[in-house]
Amino acid sequence: MTLLTVAGRAERLLTALDERGLDQMIVSDRSNIRWLSGFTGSAGVLLISARGHVLITDGRYTNQAREQLDHAGASSIEVRTCRTLSEQRRVLAEIVSGRTVGAEATVMSHDGWAACSADNELLPVDGVVGQLRRAKDEAEITLIACAAEIATKALHSIGHLLIPGVSEREIRDELEYKMRKLGADGPSYETIVASGPTNAALPHARPTSRQLAVGDTVVIDVGALVDGYHSDMTRSFVIGDPTDEQQHWYQLVRESQLAGLAAVAAGVNVRDIDRACRAVFEGADCADLYVHGTGHGVGLDIHEEPFLGASGDLELVAGDVVTVEPGLYRVGTGGIRIEDLVVVTPEGHRNLTTHPKDSPCPQSPQTI
Repeated sequence: MTLLTVAGRAERLLTALDERGLDQMIVSDRSNIRWLSGFTGSAGVLLISARGHVLITDGRYTNQAREQLDHAGASSIEVRTCRTLSEQRRVLAEIVSGRTVGAEATVMSHDGWAACSADNELLPVDGVVGQLRRAKDEAEITLIACAAEIATKALHSIGHLLIPGVSEREIRDELEYKMRKLGADGPSYETIVASGPTNAALPHARPTSRQLAVGDTVVIDVGALVDGYHSDMTRSFVIGDPTDEQQHWYQLVRESQLAGLAAVAAGVNVRDIDRACRAVFEGADCADLYVHGTGHGVGLDIHEEPFLGASGDLELVAGDVVTVEPGLYRVGTGGIRIEDLVVVTPEGHRNLTTHPKDSPCPQSPQTI
């Protein structure tokens, strides 16, 4: 397994905090804690401070925390154990007593905020760690690429199930089983298998007992989780021979997605990628059927910065890992979405998704 090290990340955060006039921050978001320390437990809060870093957790995770911090190159972080949440809040408040401290206002509970702000000034600094997490290092990219390959192989293997009479849930279950068999820790999210004129028209449909039928469009959105890092991919299929309308929709979505991918490069504004995708649909007078944003960042969270949409105003940077996923949806017709996961480079991008997308006809399955 790829060796991840968090060395230097706390110092990068302190530099970002210094630009805001701060020298310490309470980190509550679990993904941010993992990125900064390597700790994966479900209970904990991390203080990053110019006077020393402290991870506070409970007795279930004390030994795990020390082992994970040592393994990740973060042994300089002190681990403290508190028996109760109230004790944790009291200890944290004492450590930062009398000082101004940054905190994640959208993550920390109201009670936690009140306890820590009784004798301290807390300033919301949501997003500061997320911005540091955007540009992935080579070890992170390797894990994401591994997850993407697993999802691709799993989807390749279930072509024999894309036939009439098989339910959405059966396909989901087989995909998630195959990903684990291939080495994933699990799916990145509940796999989306959406079929027919109603379910496939819902961008985030949940799989049901509905059975595939001839003439259905089928949207499969699947990702694997590997050592905390996610992948994300969508492919769409037609059961039986595509109608002229289904073929037209598929080609439009494919053209839109290729236009979006062509725009991806370091320095490009995210809204320009969204605009490139939408322009194809506008030219075909169907932009009203494109009902979501064009993409999002992927890493320790399945949805993270940067978000590729019409209201976005961020420039891509080398190392961003993002999706490009336009789609068309209409109840009574169904839906088509095509999604790839790419690493942004100075010259453009590297596509981590290798599953074919030239045709809506299912590929012959590959045995795994």
